[in-house]
Amino acid sequence: MTSRIEHIQAAFAAEEGCRHAPVYKAHELPLSYEAITNDWLTDTLCAQHPSAQVISHHLGPVDSGSSNRRKIAVQYNEAGQAAGLPTALFCKSTHDLSNRIVLGISGGALGEVSFYNCIRPLLEIEAPQSFFANYDAETVNSIIMLRDISETVTSFCDHHTNMTRARAESQLRLLATYHGKGYADAAMQARLKSFVTWPEFFGKTLEFDMMGGSNQGFLDAVDVIPHSLYKRFDAIWPATLASVEAHNHLPQTLCHGDVHLKNWYIAGNGEMGLSDWQCVHRGHWSRDFAYAMSCALTIENRRAWEQDLLRLYLDAMHAAGGPNVPFDEAWLHYRQQLVTALTWWTVTLTPPSDLPDMQPRDITLAFIQRIATAMDDVDSLGSFS
Repeated sequence: MTSRIEHIQAAFAAEEGCRHAPVYKAHELPLSYEAITNDWLTDTLCAQHPSAQVISHHLGPVDSGSSNRRKIAVQYNEAGQAAGLPTALFCKSTHDLSNRIVLGISGGALGEVSFYNCIRPLLEIEAPQSFFANYDAETVNSIIMLRDISETVTSFCDHHTNMTRARAESQLRLLATYHGKGYADAAMQARLKSFVTWPEFFGKTLEFDMMGGSNQGFLDAVDVIPHSLYKRFDAIWPATLASVEAHNHLPQTLCHGDVHLKNWYIAGNGEMGLSDWQCVHRGHWSRDFAYAMSCALTIENRRAWEQDLLRLYLDAMHAAGGPNVPFDEAWLHYRQQLVTALTWWTVTLTPPSDLPDMQPRDITLAFIQRIATAMDDVDSLGSFS
């Protein structure tokens, strides 16, 4: 039987020779950014303004990781300028083979396209807005065109960002808003039915050797993982699977799935914003919470604030329509859901051969250290007994 990876490889090979063939209609998906034409941009961006027309565009530098990212500067005729159509776009695609494998197998490409088309219009949160998002189920080719927010944000975050208590609380208010709405809003619940669950999403990653990659990454991160946790390596993968399985028995809502600090930005008004929804799924709120707090905060601040921040989050999530969860129950979920937050970064340190190199090594090791130390502090492995 042909594997999913082999199917994607064959589809990609069949496109060779057409990679830079120009596209003209919005229903056509470009195979590369160089294939994008003014006519395609006109058809895509000016549909609601028949007199508007794209007269030129310029591609920014190549920026590839888990997806193929590129900025596009767009110039319109007078009608397009008068309509206030977007002139600065930030695009994400799966044009390269390695990106189609990681985002095709996991379902991330389809999930993010579906999020921007179906879920984002229902949410009042600080997150990017999409002008166009499409996906080809046969080839796993995709493209999402977002407003480029580079000029309007204070900064994009990384492991050096000063995450104050106020910024951490802003993160949690945003999480609580979309988690609560996912639990309470009928329209949201109806649309979420088409999204995979966290166990389904995680299960698909096993096809490109998530287990081997994350286990090797754990072993290679010996210098940043607490020794008391490192020596329990044999318990890590069983705990990973148990952490994922818990979602099959817990109430599910909209989850981002990859809330590490590099996917956050500080908006012009000082509030935190969240981007990169390619791991979106249905799951329990606790993984987003555990991942965000353990990754964003310094070890010292996380130790000092985590219980207070969990209480703040629970109140905000309940106020947004979510369940009223007792603290002790929530604390257990927090301890257990740290495990797959670590998995997401150990596999990033040593990705399997079919996956792209997704993050710089210094950032990867910094996040592994923060998450692993949190697991050690709260005895995540002991939480499953």
